[in-house]
Amino acid sequence: MKLDSRGYALVCLALLLLGAALIYLSGSLRSYQTIIEHGPAPEARHKPYLAAQMFLADQGRTVTRSEGFASLPAKGGVLLLLGERATMTPTQMQRVLDWTSTGGHLVVVAERLWDESSARSGDLLLDALKVQQHLATDHLPADEAARAIGVRDQPELTRLYLENEEAPAYLAFDTDYHLYDAGQRAHAWANSAGATHMLQMQHGKGLITALTDSWIWQNDRIKEYDHAWLLWYLTQDRDVTLVYGGMHDGLPTQLRRHFPEAMTSLALLLVLVIWHFAQRHGPMLPATDCARRQLEEHLRASAGFLYRHAGPRQLLLMLQQDIQRRARQRQPGFEGLAIAEQCRVLAMLSHLPLPTIEQVLCPPSTTPSASEFTRQVAKMQRIRNAL
Repeated sequence: MKLDSRGYALVCLALLLLGAALIYLSGSLRSYQTIIEHGPAPEARHKPYLAAQMFLADQGRTVTRSEGFASLPAKGGVLLLLGERATMTPTQMQRVLDWTSTGGHLVVVAERLWDESSARSGDLLLDALKVQQHLATDHLPADEAARAIGVRDQPELTRLYLENEEAPAYLAFDTDYHLYDAGQRAHAWANSAGATHMLQMQHGKGLITALTDSWIWQNDRIKEYDHAWLLWYLTQDRDVTLVYGGMHDGLPTQLRRHFPEAMTSLALLLVLVIWHFAQRHGPMLPATDCARRQLEEHLRASAGFLYRHAGPRQLLLMLQQDIQRRARQRQPGFEGLAIAEQCRVLAMLSHLPLPTIEQVLCPPSTTPSASEFTRQVAKMQRIRNAL
């Protein structure tokens, strides 16, 4: 298709407009870099102490993670009990203390408050070590407790003083809790303004460090203050085993968490199956008897059916026809004889009196009585059997 001068002009105008738009856009566009935060990786979300593990590994330590108390580290190692210990048994507790007494370093977090009424906290390890955890305001006088509650929004840092160090280490422990050394065994501690948050004591040849909380070593807080330094200080030059996540969710909880759609579909299917098999459409029918009937019962039933539907007169006619058929088989040409001659032949063949034969071969009445019907059938059976 050829374009005229007007068409060429329109094409050129469109090209000029397109070029101008590209020049404008190229001058307006600016390249830049931005960082999009997608949050922590799945591994970090499932391992709250992953940063602590990586920090220790960078220090050249051998770091092992465990989720229970079945296996303990080698002699002289460091055992960090950072998770809940509700599943710990007295036997496991004694194994941990025995391992510590051989030269290990046990770092344990207090997870329950001391109960004055029962004189125990339920934390097997701390009860055995006579270390009690209280609310920080419980051991203060009333006026000091009120002041502590008033400044809760501005918590003070815990200070840890070491020998030959001019400045203390600063740690952001939860100041709502306080450790009390009821057994008077601690030889070192770290305090905030109104509470104690770390205790150290000897246990045999080993060392035990009790803390009010281990949140300072979680992924989002280990970088703050001197938290990483404290972890290095407590574990220096030793292999480390971290125990946390000792309590596993049950299978139903994990299925609901990871497969909610599948569990909902399965529950609906189960409800439909129960509804289908639970419905009833009337009373239950009794089970039929599978036993086979006798031949005599079948014959009686057939005879009763014919007697009710065909009538006694029809049954008598059927017997007469059967007798005549048998007589034709015994006496050829029987059907061509007269009635009187047929009676004589039947009397001769059956050896019955002639009056009886004549009475039997007479057409039956329309509605014979039961007794008359029975007598007629008996006579006909004698004649048929004789033939």
